[in-house]
Amino acid sequence: MSKQYLQTHSIPDASPADIYSVAATSKHLITASGSSSLHVYSTDPTNDENNPYPLIQTLQDAHKLGAHHIAVSANGNTAASAGFGGEVKVWALDEDSSRWTPKGSIVDDTKASQGKNAGEIWAVALSEDGQFLAATTFDGRINVWDLNTLTDSNATLLRSYETKGSFGMSVALSSDGEFTASGHANGAVYLFNNTTGRLAHSLQGLVKPVRTVAFSPASKFLAAGGDAKVIALYDVKNGEQVANLTGSQSWIMTLDWSSSGEHLLSGAYDGKAKVWSVERRECVATQTESDKTLWAVKWLPKTQMTRNETFVTVGANRSISFYREASGG
Repeated sequence: MSKQYLQTHSIPDASPADIYSVAATSKHLITASGSSSLHVYSTDPTNDENNPYPLIQTLQDAHKLGAHHIAVSANGNTAASAGFGGEVKVWALDEDSSRWTPKGSIVDDTKASQGKNAGEIWAVALSEDGQFLAATTFDGRINVWDLNTLTDSNATLLRSYETKGSFGMSVALSSDGEFTASGHANGAVYLFNNTTGRLAHSLQGLVKPVRTVAFSPASKFLAAGGDAKVIALYDVKNGEQVANLTGSQSWIMTLDWSSSGEHLLSGAYDGKAKVWSVERRECVATQTESDKTLWAVKWLPKTQMTRNETFVTVGANRSISFYREASGG
């Protein structure tokens, strides 16, 4: 049975440049783009119907060269943005004012002397409580920092996982904090055990660049996608590939699990957003509003006032689009 989603709202020209990443909390939507500023929108369901997602804060000059990744902790209190200059900025939510403030930054210069881009950070992920930050680098390392030790310019490095040196394009932290997953330009997918500090599984099945990895809510599965145009599903416990979700006609740029773990949301290079049934192993909905690349897609957290599934897409059309599950869908 297919599902139906309707576009309920769009914010055109939300950025003067491509919007590369989006993060969502129960209160806010944060976007990162090729412009120097980060934008924060309210997702409070009591907002004006004519302007349901108003811009409430602009983090001016957050990244001089623009930002390509934004992540937020599940508790909604910590955010991390990665810029084209190779730096990460960490942000804290002031609950009294509901505004985001700078908490510190991280510049990974561990191996920068070995060559251009060697120490630059690319993808980022945060633990549920915002205590740990994981990030990939151009030279293939995956680092995990303790943000409790964060200063203006660094934090304590807890783990540094070495791979075969291939550019780390994507990273994820499991909800239980036990695993870090990474996807690489050479098609490799790695699963590291944060407790032992060792490689748990080298996952097979994708031989082309892996642009996105995502753990299911209960950390049972890991989904990976990229230039192979398929979504590979792995069993986290034993590392076995349990399924391939096929049907995308283009590179898969981004993945996000629904809160129940029943559905996967994907965004592709051809501008198509797809909703996949994990149980049925098939696509149950496709949305296309533009043929321009979707750099990021994200489910919005459900609230008592918005029980229907809602997701947001951003990309090369520089707009933000919102979709809601049709009643009875």
